[in-house]
Formats: sequence, structure tokens, C-alpha cells
Amino acid sequence: MTDRVAVLAGYGADAPDRVVTNLELESTLDTTDAWITSRTGIRERRWADPGTSTGDMAVRAGRMAMRRAGVTRVDRVVLATSTPDHSCPATAPWVAHQLGLGTVPAYDVAAVCSGFLYALAGAREAVLAGTSDTVLVIGADRFTSIVDPGDRGTAVIFGDGAGAVVIRAGASGEVGTLGDVVLGSDGSQSDHIMVRAGGARQPLTSSTPQRDRHFAMRGPEVFTAAVSRMTDAAATALDRSGWATGDCDWLVAHQANWRILAAVGRAIGIHEDRVVCDLDRFGNTSAASIPMALAHHAAGFRTGDRLVLAAFGGGTTWGATTLTWPGRTSRSATTGRTEVLSELTR
Repeated sequence: MTDRVAVLAGYGADAPDRVVTNLELESTLDTTDAWITSRTGIRERRWADPGTSTGDMAVRAGRMAMRRAGVTRVDRVVLATSTPDHSCPATAPWVAHQLGLGTVPAYDVAAVCSGFLYALAGAREAVLAGTSDTVLVIGADRFTSIVDPGDRGTAVIFGDGAGAVVIRAGASGEVGTLGDVVLGSDGSQSDHIMVRAGGARQPLTSSTPQRDRHFAMRGPEVFTAAVSRMTDAAATALDRSGWATGDCDWLVAHQANWRILAAVGRAIGIHEDRVVCDLDRFGNTSAASIPMALAHHAAGFRTGDRLVLAAFGGGTTWGATTLTWPGRTSRSATTGRTEVLSELTR
């Protein structure tokens, strides 16, 4: 069907109860609230308790997205994460089981902070091809499970959380339509964002250095590449949708750093007050950051608003797409927004 499109039908999010402020981190790390805020824009983040896994958060976000979309079944589940519950098997089948979805196809996508857009691309392609009519796409990460709590360069940045959307088949011209998803990668920069040990190349042993067991990032290189790659991908996505930058109402980008968000916004002509930001309260939640930001800011979007989504992550990987906001879904818009905001700010 040439007029078949992929439409966003529902969204949801989950964040842990524990709020960790910059002031709390001052007591354990060689840092200050002023330093963290000025460098990143982050003021607090959510940390999961030891008994909460990535899959647990994914289930709660997925359930909310399905409820908002008014569906009890989907044709497949795609989970973007770099912190699966186990290195083997994938977490998505367990999530699907917990949601009561039976034996639907379910799989993980690992593209770090770009993971949600990679997963979204697969969902959209399945809908356009007619192999799925509804897809649950989840981005979830418990990044505190791989970050060194004593490393002030990374411990202050990351939080835990999950976000989800339901994508369904729709007709051309519907609000909620997803545009082409522009993706890219550069494996020559694989060491820019990495957990060095724990895989087949460097299995964990009793002699594995502690630093190799944790997430590491080459900050200056990542900053530069993130701005460049997200800008280029967003510009391409806008062009493929036939939108000029002046036609775009919002930038919803991976919530890594406020300076990165502002720089990408400037580069594609979107004013700072139209750059969605929730990293001040949730930090960098990796693959969860874009769907969490969509849910968090849902009350600020109007039906038909034009959004551009963009992300950059380890691999290195990047992506961007466009979206017209669907507005009212199957549930009351007011009730649903209150539910999501309550969930995110509890």
C-alpha cells in the first residue's frame, strides 16, 4: 500500500523513585553542584534500587504506552537497551511475557543512546512493509549498573529510566506520522563510548581491571561528534519530509547535555525555548531519553506540531526522524498526560 504510514499511537514512561541531587553527589565525589550544572545542565537524576532491572522499568513504560494507545496486543516488541537484564538471553522476550503478549516476536537493539531511533526505524519499516500493524518500541536503561559510582566524569551524568511508544499502521496525512528515520554509524570511533570488558573480546576474569568493568567516555570527542552528527542527521530528516527548519516546532534530541541540545537547535534553526529538555531532572537516560522526553513534554505539544527527533550514541551511532504530534489518543488527553507526568515526577 503506497499510502500506508507509521503513526505514533501512544506513549509511556517510567522513572525510579530515588532522586539523586547534585548536592548529594558533592558529599561523595570531588565535584560541586555549580560545576555539574554549568557543564551539563543536570541538577538531579533518578537511580534505580538494586532490585529494579532494565526489564522492570521497560514493562511499566510499555504497559502505559499500550494503555494510552488503547491496545491490549501488539505484533512485535522491540527493546533498545545497552544494559539488558542478562548478557544472554535478550530482555525483550521477558518484557513481552510480562505484558501478557504471548509468543509475539521480541528482540533487543543495542545502539546505546541512539538505540531508540534504531528500534523505531525497525518498527516503522515493519509497519510500512505490512509485516506488523502495531509495534511496541521501548527504550530502557539502568545505566547505573555499568557506571563507576566513584568517577565524577560519568557518575554525575547518568540516570535510569524507560520510555515507550506504540507505533501503528495509518493512512497518509494522519497526524502522528513518522518520517524517514535517518541512521548512521562510525566504527572507527568505537572506543569513544565503551565498556571495555565483559564481552567476547575481553571476557571478565578475576584479574580484569576495575576501570575496564565500567562505562568510559571520551567527553570532548563525543561532544563534537554528537553536535555534528545529530545536526547533519536532523537536517537530512527534515529535507526528506519536505520541511524547512522554520516549519519545525520542536527539537526532541537525546538528553545528554544541555550545551549539545542548544548547539544542535541553533544549527538547524530551532530556538532554545523550542528545544525539549528534561535532563535537568532525569540526567542522561541513554536509550530511554527521547521517549521519556516525549512523554514528559506531551502537555506542551499541540496536535499537528512538527517535531524532529535526533540522537547520538556509542558505536558510534546516530539517527534522526520527523514526527507530527498526534494529540488526543484513545484515552482522554488530559487524564493521560497527568498520568505520565505523575509517573515521571513521583
